[in-house]
Formats: sequence, C-alpha cells, structure tokens
Amino acid sequence: MSTVVSARARAVVALGVSLACRPADAHLNATGMGPIYDGLMHFLTSPEDLVPALAVALLAGLRGAAYGRRAIFTLPGAWLLGILCGLSVAAANTAMLGAGIWFLVLGGLVLTDAKLSLGAMTALAALVGLVHGYFNGTGMGLSAQSVVAALGLSAAVFVLVVLAAALVVTLRAYWARIAVRVAGSWIAASGLLMLGWSVRAS
Repeated sequence: MSTVVSARARAVVALGVSLACRPADAHLNATGMGPIYDGLMHFLTSPEDLVPALAVALLAGLRGAAYGRRAIFTLPGAWLLGILCGLSVAAANTAMLGAGIWFLVLGGLVLTDAKLSLGAMTALAALVGLVHGYFNGTGMGLSAQSVVAALGLSAAVFVLVVLAAALVVTLRAYWARIAVRVAGSWIAASGLLMLGWSVRAS
C-alpha cells in the first residue's frame, strides 16, 4: 500500500514540476541569473558560434603572438558590433548550411596552417565576428537587457580567444602544433557532415 501511495506522490510531484516550468526562449538562453549570464551561456551552448570562434583563435595562435593579440580584440569587438546591428531585426533562420561552410573554411585554414597576413587575419576575424554577431542579435529585440546580454556574449568570446590563442602561441613542440592542426581537421570534417545533412534535408 505504501508503495502505491509513494508512486502516486512521485507522479503528482512530477506533474507539478512539469506544469510549473517557465516558457522556453527560442533565441537566447534564460539562466535566471541576469542578461549578462544569458548572453554568456548562449555562446557557450551554441556550437555553431563557439567552434568558429575557437577556430579563429587557434589559427591566430599558430601564426604568432601579434596575430593572437589582433584576434583577441578584433573578434569580440566585431561580434558585439554585429549583435548591435541585428538587435532590431526579426529573427533570422541560421541554417545548418551556413554553419557547415564556416566549419569547413575555418577548420581547413587551421588544418593547413594557412600563412595569412596580419591584415587578412584581422579581416577574417572581423568577418566571422560581424556575421555571427548579427545572427545572434536578430530576434533579441532592441532593449537594455539585450544590450547587456550582448556584452556578456562578447565577453565570453573575448575570454575564449584569449585562452585558446595564448595556449597555442606558447606551443613550441612540433607534435603540439600538429595536434592543433588535427583539431582543425575535426572542425572541417564536422563542417562536411553538416553540409551533407543540410543537402540531404533539402
């Protein structure tokens, strides 16, 4: 008898918890800790944003300290600018096709240890930041909370680029640099898979 009562009590509690859930947000994660953390968590839980930013940081680190310093400030700054430009735009459909292309291109550059000039590296970081930031900003709505969330997201990009680029810059062993390039090959391979899925779905 006690087992039946216990099972019913658990079912009532589970039903109450499920009915008390807050509405899900389609574009920006709501952590309940404020808009800065919402922006930060959105970046950390969005592989389509996180991986390209990481790839830019790895590529800059492979090229050296000057490239790393340039990426540290260019990518987050462009990301923030892109978000601000997209705040008043209706939600955009960021298809897997676009993410797959970014994965493939940036992963391929890391894989081949592309000898980009400092200007080309800066332009690439700015382009990645502007495009991804713009799509992050779409659908958020122009409000004070959205601007604060944009600052949190850009701060997360900054921290990721600082840590990843600084780590790669310090690598001197040949095998360690090869390991970074292997990571680039995984990113490119993921892009190929995403492109294949998007083509098959269409």
